Amino acid sequence: MAGGREIKTKIKSVQNTRKVTRALEMVSASKIRKAQERMKGSRPYARLMRQMIGHIAKANSEYVHPFLVERDQVKRIGYVIVSTDRGLCGGLNSVLFRRILVDMREWQAKGVEVDVVCVGQKATAFFRRLKVNLLGSVTHLGEQPELEKLVGVIKVMLDGYSEGKLDRVFLSYNDFVNTMTQKPTVDQLLPLPQSDSLESRHDWDYLYEPDAETVLNHVLTRYVESLVYQATLENLASEHAARMVAMKSASDNANKLIETLQLIYNKARQAAITQEISEIVGGAAAV
Repeated sequence: MAGGREIKTKIKSVQNTRKVTRALEMVSASKIRKAQERMKGSRPYARLMRQMIGHIAKANSEYVHPFLVERDQVKRIGYVIVSTDRGLCGGLNSVLFRRILVDMREWQAKGVEVDVVCVGQKATAFFRRLKVNLLGSVTHLGEQPELEKLVGVIKVMLDGYSEGKLDRVFLSYNDFVNTMTQKPTVDQLLPLPQSDSLESRHDWDYLYEPDAETVLNHVLTRYVESLVYQATLENLASEHAARMVAMKSASDNANKLIETLQLIYNKARQAAITQEISEIVGGAAAV
C-alpha cells in the first residue's frame, strides 16, 4: 500500500484536474445556447435554398448547369470535412473520422482517388497524416464563423468540379440532434442530389435575367456555400454539447476517484497509527 504522502499527492492532483474539467464544462454550457441560436437562425435560409434548388433541378431548362449533371464514371472525388479546432469533446471528431475513412476505403477499393479540404484544426492534423491529397484548410473560425473565411476552401472544390478534375464532392460534419446526440453525417454536395420533395419533372421554367448561365452560377454557388456554412454551425453546436457532456463525465469520475483515494488514505493512516500503538505497547512490555 502506498504511503500517506503519496496518496495525498494523488488526491491533490485529481482535485486540480477536477477544477479544469468543471471550468470547461461551465464554459461550454454558457456558449452552447448562443451556438444553438446561430445554428437555428440559419436553418430557414438553408432549407429555402434547398427548396429553390430542387425546383431549378426539376425545371425544363434549355441550359443545364454542370452542378446538376451526374457523371457516369467516377474517377476522383472530394471531401469537405468540418471538424473542431480544439479537443476535449469526447469522441466527436474520432467518430466522424471513422465514418469518413470507411467511405474513403470503399471508393479507393474501386480505384477512385480522393481529395480533401478541411475546416478545423483536428481534421487538418488528422488527414495530413493519411495518404490523401489535402488541397486546403481553414482553422480557428472562432465562436462566430464567417462565410468569407470558408469561401476559399469551397471555391477549391467548386473549381475542381467545374474543370472536370472532380466527379463528386461530399460534405462531412457532425449534425446537431440534441445536447446528448450528435450524428456524423456525409452528404453529397455535387452533383446536386435528386430532390425528394417534388414528384416529377415539371415542364415550366424560370425567367432568368440577364441569362440562365449567369443566374445559375451565382445561385448554385450560394447554395453550396450555405450548406457548408450551415454544417459549420451545426458542428460548432455539436462541439460545445459534446465537450459539456464529456467534461461533466470527467468531473464525476474525478469525484469518485477522490472518494476512493480518500478511503485508501484513511485506511493507510489507521494502519500507521495501529502500528505505532503496537510498537509502544511492545516497548513498554519489554521494559
